[in-house]
Amino acid sequence: MSGGERPELGQVPETALWTLWHRALEARRPDTVLHDPVAVELVERIDFPFAERFGTAATAGQLQGLRAACFDREVADFLTRFPRATVVGLGDGLETQSWRVDNGRAEWLSVDLPETAGLRERLLPPDGRRRILACPATDLRWTDAVDPDPERGVLISTAGLLMYLRPTEVRELIAACAARFPGGAMVLDAVPRWMSRRAVEGKLRDRHYQAPPMPFGMDADELGKLAGAHPAVTGIREVYPEGGRGLLRVLLPVVRRMKQRPSVAALRFTNS
Repeated sequence: MSGGERPELGQVPETALWTLWHRALEARRPDTVLHDPVAVELVERIDFPFAERFGTAATAGQLQGLRAACFDREVADFLTRFPRATVVGLGDGLETQSWRVDNGRAEWLSVDLPETAGLRERLLPPDGRRRILACPATDLRWTDAVDPDPERGVLISTAGLLMYLRPTEVRELIAACAARFPGGAMVLDAVPRWMSRRAVEGKLRDRHYQAPPMPFGMDADELGKLAGAHPAVTGIREVYPEGGRGLLRVLLPVVRRMKQRPSVAALRFTNS
């Protein structure tokens, strides 16, 4: 702990610190799977017992890095097609993606609960192309802050968010985005059903950290069901981790064949 900012966050908002810490742990490695110097710098500025609270497991860091890289590839690809797009991070926490893949022209909107948005504003102040909005992702008034012009493009990123919502809220959120942003896209991740159940029962923990309840779970072979949220949802595909290091590099192709595993998915919204 060497920084001056002392965050006081609730159980779910605190996950912003958990993911930041593990990304920073991974980014510090010379053989990292995720180049994220802003995350490293943020950890140094925050007065919080990261190691004592969350542990220092290298596997957790690499998994977070690989997951973040999945989202990064999708966002970077979208920006090659829509260079002036708006990228909306729902439940953005202390995500630093806009520094990892920014093209110098896109606009970035971070949407989160007031306590987390306030922390982000103090640590990562908005600038000409980066905005912060204190608003729950399920309060659809945030959509009014986004230009829906399909010529510019809108991508919604929900890394580490949907598992903390109720299944009906997930469906309603996807449907609202599909209706509001024709021609846009969404990238999301889901935990498998067994993990959701254990988190709800308070049994998803290690010696350092207990995960908050995760009401929404979806096995990897169920991703196609997301199309039922709205007629405009199309082009659903899974985004697989690439690369990896050590034993994880060997195991990833094996895990990919398992149905009950965490997954990242990309959705497209039709113009019609």
